[in-house]
Amino acid sequence: MIVVDPSYEIQDELDRASLVVRLEACGRICYKSEDSISKDSAMPFVKKIAAHGHNSVMEMAVVTLGVQCTDEQLDELLAIEPKYLFMDKNGDELLVTGSIRSFRELYCRAANVALVQAMVAFQVKDHGYLFEGVWDGGSSTVAGGISVRKLELDEVEKLPAELVLNHRYVGVMFTTNRAVTHEIVRHRPCSYLQESQRYCRYSHDKFGNQVTFIKPMFYEEGSEEYALWQQAMEDTEKIYLKLLESSTPQAARTVLPNSCKTEIIVYCNLAEWKHIFKLRTTKAAEPSMREVMIPLQEELQQRYPAIL
Repeated sequence: MIVVDPSYEIQDELDRASLVVRLEACGRICYKSEDSISKDSAMPFVKKIAAHGHNSVMEMAVVTLGVQCTDEQLDELLAIEPKYLFMDKNGDELLVTGSIRSFRELYCRAANVALVQAMVAFQVKDHGYLFEGVWDGGSSTVAGGISVRKLELDEVEKLPAELVLNHRYVGVMFTTNRAVTHEIVRHRPCSYLQESQRYCRYSHDKFGNQVTFIKPMFYEEGSEEYALWQQAMEDTEKIYLKLLESSTPQAARTVLPNSCKTEIIVYCNLAEWKHIFKLRTTKAAEPSMREVMIPLQEELQQRYPAIL
């Protein structure tokens, strides 16, 4: 049995990485297969994910496009009520930010819309692997009046504050207990990837042949209550490991409690982080949630004082 403190990590390094590297790093958290990452592993991993339609992974990378188009072409796009895209006017340019999944699904249902085709065609030029199984080659010409460019992260951060709020996405990996993750996933505008007890077999060497639990903030170490909690976790671990001798992880996991450690990536724009902090840092919020959300809020407020 291992006991660890809850923590979080803002994914700054992945923000600067290529889309394919980001998607692999995030996708492997589900299976805790980070040890399989190599200099050549990202592209095959992402191609397989795309081909099999594992869309939750494809939510873990967003792009911001600057689009020049006619009013009629914009009206045509708005008429299909595109989902999961953030769109704002910035001068004479239309800003469009969305995940790879959102662009894939938009193309599947509205490939005939000029702006949809233009935005996806632009991405396919350099990242065709992200649209495997979706892209059909498109039209041979881009509709007149449309130009598309990509905004790099530095340019997004230099936008006016009200635009940064919508178009700057921040990913955070939490190491916490499952009671916290049961609550955080209720924030529907976010994207999530989480360590899977269905596939992770904690009797394997890479897990130390042990179950890891999050230290409870409710009980002081050395107290009678803490001793009772510790005994319950030790008993649960023994039962879980015994069940694994004759059953699968997805069956054995049914005895695991909320105290189990899990890793979860939460990915959303600053507007949604602002909403999360409003709900999850108050005195009425669950104490274990406050334990990780309050320091995260303080750190992000230092980075974006005009926004958060």
